[in-house]
Amino acid sequence: MNDAFAPRVADSLFADLQAFARVCEQLLSLARNEHLALAGRGGLDGKPLPHGRGSVAGNTAVFDEKRKELLPDIESLVKKFRRHRMAWQQISEARRQEFTELRQLFQNIQGLVMKILALDRENQQAMLKRGLVPVKNLPAAAAQQPHFVADLYRRNSSA
Repeated sequence: MNDAFAPRVADSLFADLQAFARVCEQLLSLARNEHLALAGRGGLDGKPLPHGRGSVAGNTAVFDEKRKELLPDIESLVKKFRRHRMAWQQISEARRQEFTELRQLFQNIQGLVMKILALDRENQQAMLKRGLVPVKNLPAAAAQQPHFVADLYRRNSSA
C-alpha cells in the first residue's frame, strides 16, 4: 500500500479505537458497580441495594444483561479492527511509528482491559463465595463434589 494513504487509515483506526475505549469504559463502570453491589455498598448505578434475600443475585442478572447489550458493539468493532489490521500492516514500519496518538490510545485501552479483567475476576470470586455461581459454571473438579457450593458458602460466611 502506498504510504500516502497512511493518514486516512490511521484516522479511521483512531476513530474506531476511541469507540472501543468508550465501550471499555462502560464495561469498567459496570464492573465497578457490580463490585459495589457484591460488597453490599450499592447496586446498578451506585444506588443502595434493597435489603432482603436474593437482592444481590437479582442484581447480578441486571449486570449480565447490561454486558450482553454491549456485545453487538464489541463484535462490530472487532470486525472493523480486522480490516484495519490488514491495511495497517501494509504501511511501512517507519511510517506507522509517526502515529504516536495511536500508540497512546492502544496503551490506554490495554490499561482499561487489564482493570476490567482484574475487577471481573474479583467479582466472580465474590459471587462464588456468596453461592451465586450456577453449578454448570463451576470448574469440573468442583462440579463433581455435590455440596461444593454449599460447603464453600458455609466456610466463608460469618456465623
